[in-house]
Amino acid sequence: MAEVPDCIWITRCPVPSASGVAWALGWMEEAFAADAIAIRRVREIGLDLVAANPEQQARFLFREGGNIQALAARALGAPTRVIGLTWIDEHQAIIVRPDTCILGASDLKGLRFALPGFARTRGESIARGMALHGIESALALGGLTLDDIRLVDVPAPPVEQPSIQGMKRLWLGLEWLAAGRVDAVYVKGAAGAEAAARLGMTVGLDLDAYPSRLTRVNNGTPRPITVHEHMIADHFDLVVRYLDQTLRAADWASNNRAELRHILARETLSTVAGVDAAYRDDYHRSLHPDLSEDRVAMLDSQANFLWSHGFLNERVDVARWIDPRPLQAALRRRADRVASQALEA
Repeated sequence: MAEVPDCIWITRCPVPSASGVAWALGWMEEAFAADAIAIRRVREIGLDLVAANPEQQARFLFREGGNIQALAARALGAPTRVIGLTWIDEHQAIIVRPDTCILGASDLKGLRFALPGFARTRGESIARGMALHGIESALALGGLTLDDIRLVDVPAPPVEQPSIQGMKRLWLGLEWLAAGRVDAVYVKGAAGAEAAARLGMTVGLDLDAYPSRLTRVNNGTPRPITVHEHMIADHFDLVVRYLDQTLRAADWASNNRAELRHILARETLSTVAGVDAAYRDDYHRSLHPDLSEDRVAMLDSQANFLWSHGFLNERVDVARWIDPRPLQAALRRRADRVASQALEA
């Protein structure tokens, strides 16, 4: 029998996630305390399941984060498995100066778009991959392609970090936009929306306004939950327990939007006002992980995009990457818990 770990790590990505909510509520610590297993967050100690060298990856880490690094690591042979996919629209937009008239996507033709430079490796170039896909999706809405605009490289930091400074990579080019050096910038998320507003920039095209979610497939949409394959083989119950708490937190969020706003402000390195601007409609009901056909198809679409634009060393077979068994078990556990609570009521 495999030795039970004394510590489990979860990612601290600056994005809305049910795992982050569960941690903020103390439920992750509570769920593992009975086995004397401590819970730590990646930002605190620097572990990462998407390191370039798979042999040095943390073996007891749950990662709910952007798909670019997760796909890049998988393309390098990382022994990970996807155990869930989440989706939350997080304010994807093309930002322009107030004097730029954009009535529709076709008006983007001929503009100079900021494109963040490469990071240390192509697989770590999150900002560039996000911007390129966002720009391409926006152009497609107007029947345009990348050949119809000019991409202007904006230097990016070699290493991207989940911090206020690191978050600036997600809106690289806004200062150039304000200075007139470029005409448009892709941004996403609460902090990006706030940064654009501070500079007096405006939304030229709101990708969230279009009904098809294919328009918004990008680094965080969908967002994979990954774990080292040995955790499924040797510590299946711990994986199920993690997902169970994630589902529990997503259920809680569905009925506690006011409190959730404050948690997400801390998680996204933003403010409550920034959360309200970036996450709209019924976002608080959208934190549940699943492995539905449409989410899997959208992850496959993102994998193909990244491969075709040179961000991945090899193609990733998304279907083979997924292991549905832990989530199936967690959903059964959740159903039992709900039934028990109903009887007690």
